[in-house]
Amino acid sequence: MFRSFHARLMAALCCGVISGAAVMPMQAHSAPADANGFTPDQRRQIVDIVRDALKTDPTILSDALVALRKGAQQQAQDDALKSVRDDRKALQSAPDYAVRGNINGDITVVEFFDPRCGYCKSVVPLMDKLLASDSKIRLVEKVIPVLSEKSVLDAQAIYAAALQGGYEKMKRALMQDTAAPSLDRVRALATANQLDAAKLVSDMHDPSVSKLINANLAEAREIGLDGTPTFIFGTASVVPGAVSYEDLQGYVAQARHAKG
Repeated sequence: MFRSFHARLMAALCCGVISGAAVMPMQAHSAPADANGFTPDQRRQIVDIVRDALKTDPTILSDALVALRKGAQQQAQDDALKSVRDDRKALQSAPDYAVRGNINGDITVVEFFDPRCGYCKSVVPLMDKLLASDSKIRLVEKVIPVLSEKSVLDAQAIYAAALQGGYEKMKRALMQDTAAPSLDRVRALATANQLDAAKLVSDMHDPSVSKLINANLAEAREIGLDGTPTFIFGTASVVPGAVSYEDLQGYVAQARHAKG
């Protein structure tokens, strides 16, 4: 109990110092406050409280920092979910070729991924398994090139392939490929997958391709995306990073429960 109380105290103090919130009662005839809203006497009292607390249990500082970090993460999640709800229609929309699973499913999962991202590649078989095991999921895929210029090349190639019906083929070919990315490699993969390589390379600069990539990036910024992959499960949760198959199932169940 003592440790928990002091952890909360330290967190409150840290928040107060950072935000300028008053954590000490105002005193009559006090000296002028500084830029953070504290008088010199109040600052001395804060320092004394912190010093005494650290002497009693030095670990409470790390506890306080953990509490602050959790609070920041929760705030980020709340902000992201608000954006998801405000922009739900756009987020859950994509060209038909980029929608997998049951197009009339009861839960929509949105996946932002970078084709050069190793973690994104690692969840491909997990998403395949999830869709195979749950026939009520609608998966919306959004390619976002955020890692490097090579990611832009791959994103353009994937969406250009879609203009000749080869979205899925090119997406998987690029995400499974281990060779160094290049335009020559894109041509080779296109040919290997029975696509018109010359047309694909030309279509990589089609305005519709750029428009789609830019729209995906704008949506990612709107929800505060901080890495790939990032999943949105209905309007219940925004989950950054690669997750296990069991966690994917859990988030889907949570989204269904939230939907009622």
